[in-house]
Amino acid sequence: MQPLAERMRPQTLDDYIGQEKLIGPQGVLTKVIKSGRIPSMIFWGPPGVGKTTLANIIAQTSGRNFFQLSAINSGVKDVREAIKQAESKHLFATESPILFIDEIHRFSKSQQDALLGAVEKGIVTLIGATTENPSFEVISALLSRCQVYILEHLGKDDLNKMIDTAIATDESFKSRDIQLQETDALLKYSGGDGRKLYNLLDLIVGSFDDDQPVLINDEEVEKRIQQNISLYDKTGEQHYDIISAFIKSVRGSDPNAAVYYLGRMIAGGEDPRFICRRMIILASEDIGLANPNALLLANSTFQAVHQVGMPEGRIIMSQCAVYLAASPKSNASYMAINKALAAIKETGNLSIPLKLRNAPTDLMKDLGYGGNYNYAHDGQDNFVHEEYLPEELKDTTFYAPGENGAESKLKAYLSKLWKGKYGYK
Repeated sequence: MQPLAERMRPQTLDDYIGQEKLIGPQGVLTKVIKSGRIPSMIFWGPPGVGKTTLANIIAQTSGRNFFQLSAINSGVKDVREAIKQAESKHLFATESPILFIDEIHRFSKSQQDALLGAVEKGIVTLIGATTENPSFEVISALLSRCQVYILEHLGKDDLNKMIDTAIATDESFKSRDIQLQETDALLKYSGGDGRKLYNLLDLIVGSFDDDQPVLINDEEVEKRIQQNISLYDKTGEQHYDIISAFIKSVRGSDPNAAVYYLGRMIAGGEDPRFICRRMIILASEDIGLANPNALLLANSTFQAVHQVGMPEGRIIMSQCAVYLAASPKSNASYMAINKALAAIKETGNLSIPLKLRNAPTDLMKDLGYGGNYNYAHDGQDNFVHEEYLPEELKDTTFYAPGENGAESKLKAYLSKLWKGKYGYK
């Protein structure tokens, strides 16, 4: 059986719930749809507020051919193929087909460039859906050819209306004895997301035996959701559990587990930029100077995935994850900044040694600013034995290099220079 969200998907504007400012009787989008002159547009709003449904209704109302792509698993080839199909349909229709692209913010520049020509020539009317600010994620040339409509979180009245409508009209629900007593818990867990609300309602009803009355109150909802949280909580606990497992696998130098959890995130529709950002942080926090190239590769991965897009971006992310997992590890830099911040919190703004201060005026020079400073490049090996920390923190060690990969060379170099100071020996 289809999920409730699909069974309840509105087919006409009259059935659509929410977004009164856009599609109410006097809504700006209502007037556009009724006129039949459909421009390219982008729907910007949070998940589960009806962006995909609205695109479908526009296509049906206007009688246009409808093509749909998801930016999560479509590459440049898929975009070109969809445009080719739309162009063939356009030969036999007066109006251009609608090409709907879900999560268009995940399209790379090259994928968006592939769309631009078709939109400019009127081969397709583009409708994009995004949860991100389109001015940041959509190329300016494409954005300038689209009207942006903002969809808002569904309100309490909208969500309650959706619950009542589902209980009254869904064929599966009509055969059950459903007693709706309270909805606060359902609304709380839905977070204004209509799709999640329907998934939760379906979950609750399905958790009762067929011959049982279905009691929907806050206590029952809390109990049954907690028992089945993994079934619907794709962006909550599961989201954090999987990224945690991924990071710990990389930190633990297990490339096999790292790739597995990377695959779990990709298959679950996780934003590739989120994954790449976590790898950049990990490259510095857990690998650091044991392998300085790790940070460079992680940053290049972020740029490459943004440029190439998905699904090909998965290959680049896999390469990076394996490299990070197989790299020697050090958290010395991470610990160093934590220790420094802790010392600052404890000691406050200590006085900077006079010899290290800037001296742009004669008065400052007379006061000793910059005096007796030994220029490092004048010394042997470009080094002089100088005290740089405030007097109160003299000899405090913040950075303690380990015997890990390239960091062991740094440790040897610092030991040679400081000869026991800071524990470098």
